[in-house]
Amino acid sequence: MNVNADLGEGAGSDDAILPHVDSASVGCGVHAGSASITIATAERCRKLGIEVGAHPGYDDRASFGRQELGLSADDIEALVTFQVAAIAAIVPIAYVKPHGALYHRCQSDPVVADAVARAAKAHGVGLMGQPAMELLAAARRARIPAYREGFADRLLLDDGRLAPRTQPGAVLDAQAAAAQAVRLARSGQFDTICIHGDSPGAAAVAAAVRGALRDAGVETGKLAGD
Repeated sequence: MNVNADLGEGAGSDDAILPHVDSASVGCGVHAGSASITIATAERCRKLGIEVGAHPGYDDRASFGRQELGLSADDIEALVTFQVAAIAAIVPIAYVKPHGALYHRCQSDPVVADAVARAAKAHGVGLMGQPAMELLAAARRARIPAYREGFADRLLLDDGRLAPRTQPGAVLDAQAAAAQAVRLARSGQFDTICIHGDSPGAAAVAAAVRGALRDAGVETGKLAGD
């Protein structure tokens, strides 16, 4: 099992989270953060031996990349290609995981999912997303790795999607997140478990998740290996 966190967005305590994760999905300075933050986060990961994934999003700083912009598949492919290339120039990357509204669009839009898959394939890496997403179907069509992602710190709907952040209880505390992480790991349906770096108490959540997985005897490590 792999533990990942969305980092490099200028919104959380990245240094306190990094010791508890195997992989970091690093923001590319477009939906949030900055070029300096992306570079510093990526280089910090390299120093600590943490696997890096590109975390591209819409150019939508006002909404932290969480508003659907309705871009065409061609524009999305260009946007993702640009962002992935930027971080791949700093450190080797292992995967691409879209952010926010772009991630959610890739749940049900196969044309956009294929566009993102092309951008990932151009860099020789796989895609990370929830198991039922069109994004992972696109990865399989493109014959690149498809990493199945579960979420420790978010309430899940019956269909496996994330509950909207506006819903009461949508963001789980450290104890609940740790318990959910163990359930996800034991289900055999996931390759990686995510912690949102911008969530309240994210460092405590990361520590609790790592500790719970260790206590449950769940082995953890990188997705792509060394």
